[in-house]
Amino acid sequence: MKKTVTGLMVGTMLATSVVFAGNLDSDKTKTNYMIGADVGAYIKKSGIDFDNDAFMAGINDAYAGKDLKLSQEQIGKIRQDLQAKQRAKQEEERKKAMAKLEEDKVKNLEEGKKFLAKKAKEKGIKKTDSGILYEVMKEGKGAKPGSANATVVVHYVGTLIDGTEFDSSVKRGQPATFALNQVIKGWTEGLQLMNAGSKYRFFIPPELAYGADARPGSVIGPNSTLIFEVELLEVKDDKK
Repeated sequence: MKKTVTGLMVGTMLATSVVFAGNLDSDKTKTNYMIGADVGAYIKKSGIDFDNDAFMAGINDAYAGKDLKLSQEQIGKIRQDLQAKQRAKQEEERKKAMAKLEEDKVKNLEEGKKFLAKKAKEKGIKKTDSGILYEVMKEGKGAKPGSANATVVVHYVGTLIDGTEFDSSVKRGQPATFALNQVIKGWTEGLQLMNAGSKYRFFIPPELAYGADARPGSVIGPNSTLIFEVELLEVKDDKK
């Protein structure tokens, strides 16, 4: 096997003491580097008990077209065993994730209830019949959404009750535009309380937010109580 490929496989993806000294300045080296990175990532993710010498011997023999040191029957058996171990590992991880999800559902719900109960006693906090808490930070004098069919333009910052920020149109530097019937219930109801130019802070219980569902790729866990600081910039379309 060529030294370039061997160096790449060992140095780049196997984290041994050998370091690739060449340059990725050709399609050939870039392609080999990509293949090495893919294989290395697979090995790391799969949790295979890695043996560098055996691994490189397999690559060298296969690349040189030599007879392999394992029969096809042995290879098939090893592959089946490996796949079975990986499926078992994935199932174990799935069960752990589901158990954690159930724990978080209870934990987040209880913490949210305590937070809202305490917040409701604070000066200036108002409550809707549905359970949304809110405070008026600034009262505007513009148009008010007349129904859930209204389209609005807003700036907002969303946080968890521990202060973790999960979304912000302010940081993006671009207001959000949407119809009130296309967002969570807490927003649909809450923004209809506001006049354009107003700025409110809403404390939304999980049943009016994302409920018991986890948000993939988000810090919002199941049964999370959410806080939104919302500035209503404009009511664009109010089809009743």
